[in-house]
Amino acid sequence: MWARLKAFILWAWKIISTPAATLSLGFLTLGGFLGGVLFWGAFNTALEVTNTEPFCISCHEMEDNVYEELTRTVHFTNRSGVRASCPDCHVPHEWTNKIARKMQASKEVWGKIFGTINTREKFLDKRLELAQHEWVRLKANNSLECRNCHSEDSMDLTKQSNRAAIMHTRHLLSGEKTCIDCHKGIAHRLPNMSGVPGWN
Repeated sequence: MWARLKAFILWAWKIISTPAATLSLGFLTLGGFLGGVLFWGAFNTALEVTNTEPFCISCHEMEDNVYEELTRTVHFTNRSGVRASCPDCHVPHEWTNKIARKMQASKEVWGKIFGTINTREKFLDKRLELAQHEWVRLKANNSLECRNCHSEDSMDLTKQSNRAAIMHTRHLLSGEKTCIDCHKGIAHRLPNMSGVPGWN
């Protein structure tokens, strides 16, 4: 019996180690499939880890500046108990848009490496530029991240202040403007807005 088992193992090893056309293709296919599953799992795990608030504020630049500001807004603490975290506002939920945003955000890694905003002073110097990048991005995607939580269909204009209801009806519901046009600084302190077109 041991002789048969040994003969089978030697025969199997000879087949596996000998590049025959059908088995090579079979092993390549199986190996490619298993490698693909492992890669996809690792990729999605990394994607989800980098899409969390603890990851976002793991850099002291974020924790000491923008996150500290967020903690004092209605998006952090409110009567409903719903809290927006960094990725809710800065990363699209749809997979394709999320990947595109992650690729854009990879430039921010260079900023971390080269210390572009590693002090409060450097951050404040670049604050308007950083904010304008976000405003342009949100304007271009029709404030997609805002609309993930704030739906026009769910808006009860009768529960809003008279001014807000008028502005939402005139500008937002008509499609003339999008959320970020009026709600700059809703979750973070505004930079010095002097010289920003259309800002009073």
